[in-house]
Amino acid sequence: MSTEKKPDTTVTVEKRSNGKWCFVIKHRGVTYPAQGNFTSMLQAQAVAQTALKALEQQR
Repeated sequence: MSTEKKPDTTVTVEKRSNGKWCFVIKHRGVTYPAQGNFTSMLQAQAVAQTALKALEQQR
């Protein structure tokens, strides 16, 4: 039997139908809406990482 715990935070970076990139953060059971209209996946990842750090510091 697996006792593996799911992470309390997930970040998903995805490409929208308009060709722009966005990210969605799920933190402690709360899903924050898709953010951004970034031209590259790297930009979306960088901003998502910054947003995630800000959320984690609110503890």
